[in-house]
Amino acid sequence: MLFDVTRSELAGMFGEDRLATLPATAFPPAVADTEGARLLQTVGVPTGTLLLREPDEDSGRLPLVQDVVDAEDFEDVPEDAGEWPVIGWLLNAHLALEPGSGRVHAFDADEETVRELHTDVSSLVQVTVRFQRLLEEFTFSGDDGDGDGDGDGDGDGDEEADFDRLEGEVERIRQETSSIDPLPFQDDETVWSVVGDEIAAGQRFKGDSPGARGLYG
Repeated sequence: MLFDVTRSELAGMFGEDRLATLPATAFPPAVADTEGARLLQTVGVPTGTLLLREPDEDSGRLPLVQDVVDAEDFEDVPEDAGEWPVIGWLLNAHLALEPGSGRVHAFDADEETVRELHTDVSSLVQVTVRFQRLLEEFTFSGDDGDGDGDGDGDGDGDEEADFDRLEGEVERIRQETSSIDPLPFQDDETVWSVVGDEIAAGQRFKGDSPGARGLYG
């Protein structure tokens, strides 16, 4: 695994009730004991930005690529791609686990494109965790906790500086990830690059997070 991710570490950040996992029975038997599948069974990912696929109610299995897209519509796809389990959903892309290599691929049905998105599942977990933490912990100067919507009680919160700081945090995630796994941010068109751009623009902050309070009052 490229990144060292543990259940206890994620639980300490988000709480046990915020971690989503997949049961071993959701995977095809030949896949369930692969390293990536085991990581999704035992460590999981925080809920929020990335959505894990729900196993079918009747079969208890994850859908396969051939169940959600027509693999023949995609160029340069391995012949067995239709048999890969679909483990998640990000933006408009189905995320599938390639059992042999352990890589995660993003299938975009609208664009009829498929891309290698992560070298292994630990990279998927790592990027998800880092963006989710940023969304839940980033504080704009417009939220100082006094309830009046500004950062210092006198309305002088510097919005431009806030967004520069936010963009810097997103860029740091990109660079630190790419130094180990270049796939998630290999260009501006990957789904993670788009998510990063949305976060840097002040989108995706939800609920009672400090960022949402600073943006929306």
